[in-house]
Amino acid sequence: MANKIPRVSVREQEPHVRATNFEEVCYGYNAEEAQLEASRCLNCKNPRCVAACPVNINIPAFIQKVHEGDFAAASAVIAEDSSLPSICGRVCPQETQCEGSCILGIKGEPVAIGKLERFVGDWSLENECKSCSKAPANGHKVAVIGSGPSGLACASDLAKMGYDVTVFEALHKLGGVLVYGIPEFRLPKEKIVAREIDTLKKLGVKFETDVIVGRTITIDALMDDEGFEAVFIGSGAGLPRFMGIEGENLNGVVSANEFLTRANLMHAYDDEYDTPVYVGKKVVVVGGGNVAMDAVRTAKCLGAESIIVYRRSEAELPARREEVHHAKEEGIEFRMLTNPTRVLGNDKGWVVGVSCVEMELGEPDESGRRSPVEKPGSDFVVDCDVVIMALGTSPNPLLKRTTQGLETNRRGCIVTNEEGATSREGIFAGGDAVTGAATVILAMGAGRKAAKAIDEYIKSK
Repeated sequence: MANKIPRVSVREQEPHVRATNFEEVCYGYNAEEAQLEASRCLNCKNPRCVAACPVNINIPAFIQKVHEGDFAAASAVIAEDSSLPSICGRVCPQETQCEGSCILGIKGEPVAIGKLERFVGDWSLENECKSCSKAPANGHKVAVIGSGPSGLACASDLAKMGYDVTVFEALHKLGGVLVYGIPEFRLPKEKIVAREIDTLKKLGVKFETDVIVGRTITIDALMDDEGFEAVFIGSGAGLPRFMGIEGENLNGVVSANEFLTRANLMHAYDDEYDTPVYVGKKVVVVGGGNVAMDAVRTAKCLGAESIIVYRRSEAELPARREEVHHAKEEGIEFRMLTNPTRVLGNDKGWVVGVSCVEMELGEPDESGRRSPVEKPGSDFVVDCDVVIMALGTSPNPLLKRTTQGLETNRRGCIVTNEEGATSREGIFAGGDAVTGAATVILAMGAGRKAAKAIDEYIKSK
């Protein structure tokens, strides 16, 4: 029976090798491996995996096509609901979404849905597979702010509907968090991100870089002067948070956002680039999410002894299990139930260590996780040269300040209804700008939902 076949393992770089380079860790499936893994799918009549996917890909259908060896058909199935399969197959938390709902996972290993999606996406890119149709031009213009996953998903769906779509990106490269936030060893930029964006260009989506909406041009000007009938805000959440403890202004304290932007977007890891990045001999990364894992593994690849400091236990780590597993294999030290109270510096203003306290878990907080409580008299010091704060991010307040009537909540996130409509008529939003920092696939789902709402809004005018 199909469910008796063991899950097909994915080939990876050896840990001691990948800890010294920025090449992709996972090699992915070849055709034979993909077909064997696809044969494990039970093709359920009521597939829970589809309901658990934020963009509702018809997962059993595309997996069946992989099993049959019809990769073009598999690509066409995915393209109905996702425009970024090679990206999502690499970075989405399948273990808590589609794979987490796979019935095979109840008593064994779920189908490797993410790895199969990656295989199909990569095959499609390599074979320049045209998997989606496009409606005739309808003469309506829509602006998209931000070229991250929510903006790309929204732009893709609108272009397929026949809209004239222009994406405005603040940075000099397209991709948003996909290029500045996720390391090369998890998501190759030229091989995958740039080529996925090229598929949108072939759909007719136009892109303008180095445009800071709110500075270069305002949303009001786009709508009043440039003829855009609707605007989608997918500007993400790029404003880093800090702890507010003593010593955070010392040389050697940096946000994960800045650190990863230097390493990823600005190629600080590459000797052919002049981008400065300092890791010293020992780096402490404060946090336990995916960004923290990306930062600590990047620091390790740059040659520093690297440590994760997290105030809860390992069971509460919000990072993907796969990323935690990879980090441990690569020699990252995890100090759980540990909370920094002060960053220590020398007389020249440089970091020399972090004063910490031990924590224990108390009663659950509003999120359901047990709240960490300090152990009295448990102070100790961790020596280090660099402290990277990976504590989450919030949306940049620029759009709120420059767009009349755009409502935000106390965290600075844009307020929308379920369809993505904001307090301003004709302005929609989705992704991290609305939810705060979340996942690529959730942002894509929000972008797709907003595209549908924009279409309905324009048709109703």
